[in-house]
Amino acid sequence: QLQASGGGLVQAGGSLRLSCVLSGSILSIFDMDWYRQAPGKQRELVATITPSSRTDYADSVKGRFTVSKDNAKNTVYLQMNNLKPEDTAVYYCRAERPSDFFISWGQGTLVTVSS
Repeated sequence: QLQASGGGLVQAGGSLRLSCVLSGSILSIFDMDWYRQAPGKQRELVATITPSSRTDYADSVKGRFTVSKDNAKNTVYLQMNNLKPEDTAVYYCRAERPSDFFISWGQGTLVTVSS
């Protein structure tokens, strides 16, 4: 089970840090992803962190967002800096277990960036 938090309202240029806590399993064996879905748009992959802590980002957020994790706390983070109005979306965390492709989604947290 995944529980995301940390969303809110921020002005353009500001920062937010999202958190996603995994319960009932061990974070270190999962690929952890952050997705977002803006109103009227498809859900898109924003950032990924693998069990070996390799990271990858969508071009639109490279240099502004950083994904990290704390295996001891079973938590993955998304640090979002220099936020833009186009970053406004519901952000979701997703866990995928490479061994059997089991997938779990969190409930989403709303990020609103005002201009």
